[in-house]
Amino acid sequence: MPLRDHFRPPLDEERSWDELHGAWPTVIVMDLNRRLPQRYIAAPSVHIGGGYEVDVASQEKIAGANVGRIDSEGGGLATAIWAPPRATREVDAELPDPDEYEVRVYDMRHGRRLVAAVEIISPSNKDRPESRRQFVAKCAALLREQVSVTFVDVVTTRQFNLYAELLDWTGHADPSQASEASAIYAATCRRTRVGRVSRLEAWAHPLSLGKPLPTLPLWLADDLAVPLDLEATYEQTCRILRFP
Repeated sequence: MPLRDHFRPPLDEERSWDELHGAWPTVIVMDLNRRLPQRYIAAPSVHIGGGYEVDVASQEKIAGANVGRIDSEGGGLATAIWAPPRATREVDAELPDPDEYEVRVYDMRHGRRLVAAVEIISPSNKDRPESRRQFVAKCAALLREQVSVTFVDVVTTRQFNLYAELLDWTGHADPSQASEASAIYAATCRRTRVGRVSRLEAWAHPLSLGKPLPTLPLWLADDLAVPLDLEATYEQTCRILRFP
């Protein structure tokens, strides 16, 4: 079955893209948990980004509670809270809090150690330079910890390729990609060592609307991988949600 465009008419006039993004991780987890060796477990992780407010009144009450207070036991004054100097730089800055739709795979024999992550990329991962940098930095940090990372990007309305940006972060490019990287794609990356040399390995596929999705390797260890069947899990998700 073909890959649909969930971000443009006619489909986005009837259904929301986040229905797919919210359900797909769970379907992938169900499929993986039938394939994974007994020591591994897959679990979904969905975070909807948004701001939060600090209760200023409560913070001021806590901060001022002990200033100049009599120490009833010792008879003296409690130590006043130290007031630091004014900041040397003050700017208005909103830290990105993008949506995250993930599948995480853990090795239960090693204290629930994270070994693989499947990142279903959302529009907010691609919408601003700082969001893209944050996402790439997160994936680079996972790779440094020997966690394999899979990118699944079906966002057609943001013309950025985060897999290509990760490679650029490392100072490399993927010659298998076109001169202008596809805006929709799927790729698995892992970090290995050959002697003392650290090596980044990648399995990358540009995606096309109307074409099937690939099956990628999901690496659990240096010598152990299971198939991540994106086409089957995508189609099952679409059937569950009654996408046309």
